Amino acid sequence: MPQSIDDTRRHVQVLPERIGAVAGSEFPGHYPGEDHSWNLQKFKENLITSVQRLTPSTIEFDLVGVDASIANALRRVMIAEVPTVAVEEVYVWNNTSIMQDEVLCHRVGLVPLKIDPRSLNYKPSQQAHPHETDTIVLELRVRCDRKPGVDKSEKDPRKLYYDSNVYTGMMTWSPSGDQARKYKGKEPKPVDQDILLCKLRPGQQIDLHCFARKGVGMDHAKFSPVATASYRLLPHIIIREPIPSEHQEKFKKCFPEGVIEIENDQVIVKNPRKDTVSREVLRHPEFADKVSLNRIRDHFIFNVESTGQYQPQELIPEAISILLSKIKSVEDGLDKLFSSEGQAA
Repeated sequence: MPQSIDDTRRHVQVLPERIGAVAGSEFPGHYPGEDHSWNLQKFKENLITSVQRLTPSTIEFDLVGVDASIANALRRVMIAEVPTVAVEEVYVWNNTSIMQDEVLCHRVGLVPLKIDPRSLNYKPSQQAHPHETDTIVLELRVRCDRKPGVDKSEKDPRKLYYDSNVYTGMMTWSPSGDQARKYKGKEPKPVDQDILLCKLRPGQQIDLHCFARKGVGMDHAKFSPVATASYRLLPHIIIREPIPSEHQEKFKKCFPEGVIEIENDQVIVKNPRKDTVSREVLRHPEFADKVSLNRIRDHFIFNVESTGQYQPQELIPEAISILLSKIKSVEDGLDKLFSSEGQAA
């Protein structure tokens, strides 16, 4: 399997009449001289995945050889169907801050929690009582007081008061049942400890009881494990005629830096991956019919940013597992349908 973008490009077959096509019209006879009947062996040979960039929170990878519908299904599953854990219910025992109860609860509900969703079950029903297997309890108890001995001319609230700012790091886990043993060394907590929830002044306090449960993004955006999950098609730039020497620098500046280079008095496409498909070059009449801007229809460049519940490289296998389970459900349903029809006949 190719490991670099150059290797990936060498494995992609680009036919002129197919460049730019995006829709899934893969059936025999649609393209002259091409047979698009399904062939598992051919699909395996053309399927390429290649990780281009990986950071603690983001991943950029290439997916080559699939239809746009498959790539989009993978993106949508990552956004809406990979489960996470978020605060679902908040019991406000005391809130004398300036922030209304419902606003404060909403802010707490949107806090990403570092809890492995695979360790929890879904709550059986809305009416079911919380259980240690489906609920994590977090508490937020903060009171603001004035610090003694501070100069009266001091204006900085952080020097004047204790706990004038309420951060997510002040949320503490309250284990129940067997959870203390189950999560030993992996205590549930917010992903980011420095998210500002509220500001307090002397005498004001907050006392909340938060129930976190497992859910998916299609139910509420707070359960989505990704901040962004998007893809774009790999740009394909074809220089149809040599660019004259006096126009080469101008041609190069029509593209983002690194896309076009001049080598041996020739203009070459160095890295089309950096192109933003701005089409700036088409504004200049001297380049008319000299360049063609296209995109490779089955080469998808994915950019995924995790909100912290999963490592970014874990999101894709999770999404694929969910897609496979959907396919299995359809197969089981079809088997039951055909078996019932056979019995009726």
